[in-house]
Amino acid sequence: MAITALTMVSCTSPKNEEVDDTFEYANERFADLQMLRYKVEGFEQLSLNQKLLIYYLSEAALYGRDILYDQNGRYNLRIRKVLETIYQSENVDRNSEDFKDLEVYLKRVWFSNGIHHHYATDKFEPEFSELWFREQWAKCISPELAQEIDLDEICKVMFDFTLMHKRVNLTEGQDLILTSANNYYDGVTQEEVERFYEQQRAEWEDKEHPVMFGMNSRLVKLPNGEIVEKRWTASTLYGEAITKIIECLEQARPYAEDEQQREVIDKLVDYYKTGDLTTFDQYSIAWVENTATLVDFVNGFIECYGDPLGLKCSWESIVNFKDIEATKRTECLSQNAQWFEDHSPVDPQFKKENVKGISAKVITAAMLGGDLFPSTAIGINLPNSNWIRKEHGSKSVTIGNLTKAYNKAAGSGMRNEFCFTQHEIDLLNDYSDLTDDIHTDLHECLGHGSGKMMPGVDEEDLKAYAMTIEEARADLFALYYLADPKMVELDMMPNKKAYEAGYYEYMMNGLITQLVRIQSGKNIEEAHMRNRSLIAHWCLEKGEKDKTVVMVNRDGKTYVRINDYKKLRNLFGELLKEVQRIRSTGDYKAAKDLVENYGVKVDRTLHKEVLERYNKLDLAPYKGFINPVYSLVKDKDGNITDVTVDYTESYADQMLRYSRDYSTLPLVNN
Repeated sequence: MAITALTMVSCTSPKNEEVDDTFEYANERFADLQMLRYKVEGFEQLSLNQKLLIYYLSEAALYGRDILYDQNGRYNLRIRKVLETIYQSENVDRNSEDFKDLEVYLKRVWFSNGIHHHYATDKFEPEFSELWFREQWAKCISPELAQEIDLDEICKVMFDFTLMHKRVNLTEGQDLILTSANNYYDGVTQEEVERFYEQQRAEWEDKEHPVMFGMNSRLVKLPNGEIVEKRWTASTLYGEAITKIIECLEQARPYAEDEQQREVIDKLVDYYKTGDLTTFDQYSIAWVENTATLVDFVNGFIECYGDPLGLKCSWESIVNFKDIEATKRTECLSQNAQWFEDHSPVDPQFKKENVKGISAKVITAAMLGGDLFPSTAIGINLPNSNWIRKEHGSKSVTIGNLTKAYNKAAGSGMRNEFCFTQHEIDLLNDYSDLTDDIHTDLHECLGHGSGKMMPGVDEEDLKAYAMTIEEARADLFALYYLADPKMVELDMMPNKKAYEAGYYEYMMNGLITQLVRIQSGKNIEEAHMRNRSLIAHWCLEKGEKDKTVVMVNRDGKTYVRINDYKKLRNLFGELLKEVQRIRSTGDYKAAKDLVENYGVKVDRTLHKEVLERYNKLDLAPYKGFINPVYSLVKDKDGNITDVTVDYTESYADQMLRYSRDYSTLPLVNN
C-alpha cells in the first residue's frame, strides 16, 4: 500500500517512449468507428510464470463476453447469432449492397456488445431491408436454430423503432427503468426499484459498511406481483459463463506472484460461486491492498453506467502489468495525496482528515474484455464502495499503451479546424499529450479518491445524476491542480504555462468538439459527456462578466477563446467546491439543477455548424481496439516453454472466433 506523505515529494516525470513506427496502430474504419491495435510492450521480458498468469487471466476476460451482451439487451445474443450466421453463409451474395450494409451493422453490434450505440445508447437502424434479411435467414437457418430463434420477434426488435429505442434513458420526467432497453430489470418500474433497494439499505444493520445493493442481479417482478433478485452466480443466472471464468481463474492461481494475489483470486472465486456481496467487499479489500505484484487484473461486475439508476453493474475485465518507469509519475501523486486533499478549495468539513491507501500506477493493458472492449477507458479507479475507499484506500491506473495508441491515431485535423488561432494549435501540439496524461492521473488517482460523505449520506442519494456528478468532481479536481505551481515543483509539468494546453483542450471539447458525437436533434445523454458540458458551460456563464472564456465567430465559424487562464482556474475551484458539497451532502435537487441546466441541452445552431465542419474532415469520432492473440508454446513432451503474442488477427476474424470459442450462454437467459 502506498502511504501518503504529508510533505512534498519531488518526482521526475519520465519522457515518453519512442513509438515503434513498424507497429500498426490504426487498422479499420466503418460507420462512426475506427479500430486500433495496442502493443503490449514489455511482454516478452516477463517471466514465464508472469506470462502464464496473463494468459489464463486473459482467458477469463474473454469468457465473460456474452454476459455483457445479455446485460445490454435480452435479444442481443439471438440477434448476434442470426447476423453471424448470415454473414458466414455461402448462400449469400456478398457483393450486394444489402450484404455490405449487414456487415457494417454486424460490426457495430460487435463493437457495442449489442444493438444500441456504445456511447449514445440509441438503437442502430439497419440499412438493409427487412425483406432481404428474412430471405437470407431462410437460406441458412438450421433446424436447431429454428427452435431457438423466433425471427418475427427478432425483426420486430431490430426494425421497429418504437421498441427499445434507448439502452439507457436519462431523460428527466420519464420512468428511467421502463424506458431503458437494458436487461437489468424485468417488469418493474423506477419507483418499485428505488423502493426495493431503499428497504434493503434501511434493513442493513452495519450502516458504516453497506454492501453495494443490487450490483450483481436482475430485479424481476413475478406473476404474483412479488419482486425478487435473480443473482448472477456460477449456479444461477449467467452460470455457464461464470463457471468458465472460475475455471480460468483457478488455472491462473498457481502462477500468482505472491500469496496476497492468490487470496484475491480465491475471494473472487468465492464471490462468483455465492453471489454474496460481503464476500465481494472482502475481495475488493484484498484487491486494493495487493500492490506489490507486477501483473494485476480486474474481473467482475464493476461499472454502473449501463443502469440509469447506477445500481446494476456491467461485467468487464482488464489484464495488465505495471509500466515501472511511467509509474514514477503516478507514484508521485499518491505519495503526496494528503497535500492535495489539504489544499483543495472544497469546504474543510468535506475533506478527508487522513487519506489512506491511495495507490496509483501506469499500466500496460494485455487483454480487454466485457464492458472494456472494444471501446475502453484510459484510466480506472476502484473499488466503487465509498467506505472501502475511506478505510482501505483505492487503486488507480492510467493505461499507458492505450493512450499511446489513441494519440498515434489522433492526427491534427481536429486541432487545425477547431482551435482559435495558431497559438492554441502550437500549445496543444507541444503539451496536450502530457496534460492529457496528467489530467487522467489526477482524475483517477486523487479526484475519485478525494473528499468524504457526511454521516447518513448514501452514494445512491443523487440517483440518476450520481454518475455525472462523480465524474465532474474528479475532472474538476484534476483541472484545478493541473495549473498548480506544485506540479512544476514536482517536475510533473515542464513549466508554469503548459497547463494552458489542458485547459484549452477541455473547454473546446466541452463547448464544441464533443458535439461531433451527438446526432443531430439529440441532447447529451452519456454521463462523461454531460460532465464535460456541465463544467464548460458553467464556467462560460460564470466568467461572462470578466470575459474569462468567450465564444467567438470568425468567418462563419465558432471558436473558444480563453482570455484569462488564472481566472478560469478559480472558476474550476468554485465549481469543485459546490460539486463536492452536493456529493458529500446528497443534495439531489442541486445535482439535478446543475446537470439539467448546464450538462444536457445542445445549441442546435452551433451543433449543425460543428457537424458540417467535422464531416469535411473525414474522421471517426469513436475508436476501439482489437485484442492481441496469446498462444502457448510447448516442447515435444508437452511442457509449456513460452507464451507468444500476435497482433495480426483482423477485427471480423477476432469477433467470429470469440463467438465460436467463448460463447457459453444459451441464447435466451431467464
